[in-house]
Amino acid sequence: MSEVPGVGSRLASTGTWTVDVSNSRIGFAVKHLGVATVHGRFSDFDGTLVFGESPAPSRAFGTVRVASVDTGDRVRDQNLCSAGFFAAGKFPEISFESTAIRASGDNEFEIAGNLTICGVSNEIPLVAEVTGTDIDDSGATRVGLEVTGELSRAAYGMKFNAALGSGNMVVADKVKLAIEIEAIRQDR
Repeated sequence: MSEVPGVGSRLASTGTWTVDVSNSRIGFAVKHLGVATVHGRFSDFDGTLVFGESPAPSRAFGTVRVASVDTGDRVRDQNLCSAGFFAAGKFPEISFESTAIRASGDNEFEIAGNLTICGVSNEIPLVAEVTGTDIDDSGATRVGLEVTGELSRAAYGMKFNAALGSGNMVVADKVKLAIEIEAIRQDR
């Protein structure tokens, strides 16, 4: 019988797992003009998960290259790389490193970690769900996770905005994160 991830005190098999970028997604969503939600993603990133015997010693960390932002609008993507937002010329990467992981239910975990954007680090809470494990056709063990959270743009110095006549803002402060990870076990 194969191990069931997340049941009891384990995330998945102990060891080091590398994020498979081709089967993973780092996404975000933010309100635009107070009436619509703009979705975006980053296509250039890497990440590592280290699962211990229990969630407590487990770790997660990764890096995103800001210039890979894609919202489906080239002009908007260029604006997002400018000084009013990510300032990609000065801060080309976004990084995350977990500080604590704890089980919150079957296959569900709460992750606290330091997120650094534009040179500013803040602790951010995330919720992760292990969606499964399996062995691929080459014999590699894979694990899937869905991670959600939200952040304040202003907390990272991204204060560009303008009020509309209705009182709505051009870009909301709250950004929702939606991360889908598929990782491959490295140390078997």
